[in-house]
Amino acid sequence: MRRFLLAVAVVTSVALGAAAQNTSNPFLGRWDFDVQTSSGPKANWLGISEKGGKLDVWFQPTGGHVQQVPDARIDGNKLSFTAAAATAKRPAMTWELTAAGGKLTGVQKQGSDSISLTGVRAPELKRSAPKAWGSPESLFDGKDLNAWEPIGDTANNHWVVKDGILLNEAHGANLRTKRTFEDFKVHFEVNCPDKANSGFYLRGRYEMQLEYEPQNTEPPERSMGAIYGRIAPEKNVPPTPNKWESFDITLVGRTVTIVRNGTTIINAKQIEGITGGALDADEGKPGPFYIQGDHTGGMKFRNITVSEPKK
Repeated sequence: MRRFLLAVAVVTSVALGAAAQNTSNPFLGRWDFDVQTSSGPKANWLGISEKGGKLDVWFQPTGGHVQQVPDARIDGNKLSFTAAAATAKRPAMTWELTAAGGKLTGVQKQGSDSISLTGVRAPELKRSAPKAWGSPESLFDGKDLNAWEPIGDTANNHWVVKDGILLNEAHGANLRTKRTFEDFKVHFEVNCPDKANSGFYLRGRYEMQLEYEPQNTEPPERSMGAIYGRIAPEKNVPPTPNKWESFDITLVGRTVTIVRNGTTIINAKQIEGITGGALDADEGKPGPFYIQGDHTGGMKFRNITVSEPKK
């Protein structure tokens, strides 16, 4: 009996040790970074997991799409990887991070430049859908832009109201709502010219792509109606450049549903993290809607409304 109890104790100890080892890597998880640079604050994201005993690291740069990091490695208590490869015009950008106190801290290096980094665990944002939604409120009345303000390249702001339509006449500033939102249902109609590229940002952090680039030049997760680089549409809707289309987007926590022209193209999918044009990485906070105007001009919008959970 004593030998049996000893054997059980040994097996239990080994099992607990293995379990502890599996959960002992402090780098694992999803991390949000608000990075202070000489050109202003930037937002980055890291997703770190283990697959087959190897690190699986995904990095969201400022701009562009989330990408897998091939050279990530942990040496002692330090994680390092190449955040941007070297080009003919600039040296490689590297990140070095240490895990302590539930945060990742370290430095971004590029040539002789270095920037301090601090990452916090991304919130889970697990919330149930509200029992009821309030009545839709107009965010654009077809008369003025009092509810909006330009951001980014504000010296080249080309957002105007013409014939009751919100129009971006040329490449330039982005446009954001003055109000911020948490969970919501937003509706808008958009007229996207052929070869145009824009995006409608949710909480200022998650881009729903609006584009009519030449067909088959973009992967599904960067196509019309996708959460850019994150979630591809589940159903195809025929392209209709230069014609009005409708979008109805519901976002509760991280759960997003997108209906395009009456067809559900993304159904209750989880957004893992921010996308490239995020205003910040503070995922747990409310944020504005913003429309991308810094890629191309010609985008038109109308009938923009929002519903929030009924109190």
